[in-house]
Amino acid sequence: MQRVVIVYDIVSNKRRKKVSDLLEGYGKRVNRSVFECQFKTEKIRKKLTDELLKLLNPKIDSLRIYTVCKNCMLTSEGICKEPQPFENDTIYWF
Repeated sequence: MQRVVIVYDIVSNKRRKKVSDLLEGYGKRVNRSVFECQFKTEKIRKKLTDELLKLLNPKIDSLRIYTVCKNCMLTSEGICKEPQPFENDTIYWF
């Protein structure tokens, strides 16, 4: 199981909406430009990456994918009203 945090800064409103719509099909939005996703296989993660590359303008957009290891998850925390990071009942499973 791979867990990732995806963050982005996209100039175009139209591209930003397409990216956020795509990511909502793969994970949970935890902030305006931040998603938590879990993948059962590398193939699914690669599919998402390929789809994102088609939507982004690499000269002006920024998108980063951070892998979250099991040990890092144990030390991650959420404060305020949001659920803890990578709550199983709020993440889409592929």
